[in-house]
Amino acid sequence: MALSLSMSVLTSCKDASEKAKEASEEATEALEDAGESLEDAAKDAGDAIKEAGEEAQEMGEKALDSIKKAGEEAMDKTKEAAKKAIDSVKI
Repeated sequence: MALSLSMSVLTSCKDASEKAKEASEEATEALEDAGESLEDAAKDAGDAIKEAGEEAQEMGEKALDSIKKAGEEAMDKTKEAAKKAIDSVKI
């Protein structure tokens, strides 16, 4: 009877050990998958930030061009107004 009980306990321990090993392997695989997912997400986020930065730079350049054009137009109008004022004084 003691031998039967010992065999039962031994079999139970062996089953528990195998189940623990399987669980450990599954956990390792899950962690590897999670790590890959996190790596992919980080790359995607980096790409999105880079793209946003490039778009912001383009918008900034367009804004500077618009400001420069507006300044040039304002200077031209000021010159024209000054010339008209001078011409009206000469008459």
